[in-house]
Amino acid sequence: MKKGLIGIQMSTIKDKVDKLGAYETLKACAEMGYHCVEISQIPMTPENVSDIKKACEEFGIKVAACSASLEPMMPGMPGEYLTTDFDKIVADCKALNCDLLRIGMLPVNCMGSREKALDFVKRADDYAGKLKEHGIDLYYHNHHIEFIKYDGQYLLDIIKDNTRYMGFELDIHWIQRGGENPVEFIKNYAGRIRLIHLKDYRIREVRLPEGAFDRTTFMQAFTDTIEFAELGEGSLPVKECVEAGFEGGSEYFLIEQDDTYDRDPFESLRISRDHLIELGYKDWFELY
Repeated sequence: MKKGLIGIQMSTIKDKVDKLGAYETLKACAEMGYHCVEISQIPMTPENVSDIKKACEEFGIKVAACSASLEPMMPGMPGEYLTTDFDKIVADCKALNCDLLRIGMLPVNCMGSREKALDFVKRADDYAGKLKEHGIDLYYHNHHIEFIKYDGQYLLDIIKDNTRYMGFELDIHWIQRGGENPVEFIKNYAGRIRLIHLKDYRIREVRLPEGAFDRTTFMQAFTDTIEFAELGEGSLPVKECVEAGFEGGSEYFLIEQDDTYDRDPFESLRISRDHLIELGYKDWFELY
């Protein structure tokens, strides 16, 4: 029976890596039953790459994807870039037996401009072609900002229609936040979605400010109610999203939680794991 592989987006556990190191963090993930990761927001130092490789070999973990961008995504942001570190990025992917590289977001200086965004993705698509020569696919991860419309068309669809090589890592929370049904939207990207991000969408209690009523502060509290949630703790149809992704060619389903709100990230990952097992995906936690 064909199946996907469920894993962890390592940005969720970056603080654990800072505290425990990559090797011990991945050991703990494997002990929870996770055997797949996507590397993001983890410095790709020789030590970290070596520790990740060692953990993967010893604990049976697959690196689904690494992360990079063309250039800094925001001013002063550290990282490695395809424009300056191409050979190093390719070498790291090869060392970790990884054939997917993903761009985490649209650079800040391209937001709010159709022309700047298109210039960025066309350059990214050129690098996607170069990476294919090394057996690596380049993917783009969406947020909600790509659901702005230009001439009646979503920016994300404009990006899709103007790229030849680049694929898409669709994030079900951000699709919902962008105002679309993630199940139906995923279907539109069939054939270009080897990666899917799983995170739930939760509305929390309104946190009203103390003191006399003030309309401005009330409206801030009234509208600031969206949270990232453990799978099953929010409102998204997780099973239907997984099935739509799998039918569209997705191989990897990465759990990501941008904020766990003072809950230990390992506990959040246990909650999401248990929910996916309840949904019938127990065997999707094991390597093929």
